[in-house]
Amino acid sequence: MAPALAGISLRDWRAQGKSLTFEGHNIAYWSAGQGEPLLLIHGFPTASWDWHYLWQTLAQHYQVIACDMLGFGDSAKPRRHDYRLLEQADIQQALLRHLHIDGPVHVLAHDYGDSVAQELIARHYEGRVRLASCVFLNGGLFPETHRPVLVQKLLLSPLGPLIGRLFSRKKLAASFAQVFGPNTQPSEQELDDFWSLIARENGPAVMHRLIHYIPERRQQRERWVAAMQKCGLPLRVIDGAVDPISGAHMVARYRELIPQPDTVLLDSIGHYPQTEAPEQVLQHYLAFRAALAGTAVA
Repeated sequence: MAPALAGISLRDWRAQGKSLTFEGHNIAYWSAGQGEPLLLIHGFPTASWDWHYLWQTLAQHYQVIACDMLGFGDSAKPRRHDYRLLEQADIQQALLRHLHIDGPVHVLAHDYGDSVAQELIARHYEGRVRLASCVFLNGGLFPETHRPVLVQKLLLSPLGPLIGRLFSRKKLAASFAQVFGPNTQPSEQELDDFWSLIARENGPAVMHRLIHYIPERRQQRERWVAAMQKCGLPLRVIDGAVDPISGAHMVARYRELIPQPDTVLLDSIGHYPQTEAPEQVLQHYLAFRAALAGTAVA
């Protein structure tokens, strides 16, 4: 079922991209619109094109900013790099500096990007970055609720390098079929485009290195959760309920741990709500921002 929102083709998206250099590595990024800065942080194993259905509408309200993180999409994918979530947060801050933005910044994140956003929240709490709010889409906010799919488990195993090299469009389609909602499966064209972003610069060869975000989440859990509990930032979760990785069970844990939890469950939607149900995500995100501003949604 195709979303009603007009998206941006991958070809047009790539044509709008710009680049910056971070510690010798090329980082592809996008920026559009004016107003309060809104940083969009993508998930694993895809890229910031994930936001293409929301991009044009959000750019009518805010200055939207996104990059393909190191190892993803159209950014560099160094083969022997030690990929870390903390470095990905450094890259987000470098992008903001590059754009002469010193905060406060709103954040909208998904999946792997949720962990990068949690690191930014911890840095906000520590006085190292200025945030204004954060909204999470489906992601492993708590290691104890994260249920990785088989390919993620295999990538973490000693077979990881081989599994990455053997990863293919067919295997991507099989994985996505498991985690998307039953009525919101990706089209063949979307799968082609997702695969194009993953495959660029032999991306599968670094997937076993990128997957180390899973143990890194465990290492940072207490610091991240404490920051979410104490930071005072407006937070919301918009979550596809039937996602087997981080669906309704993750939201239940969020409600247990986070004071005054603000959560939205999207029935029958899976792990990628921004592409499965972008109209609903947009509605709930704009309502969240309108409530912050004390205004009604137009």
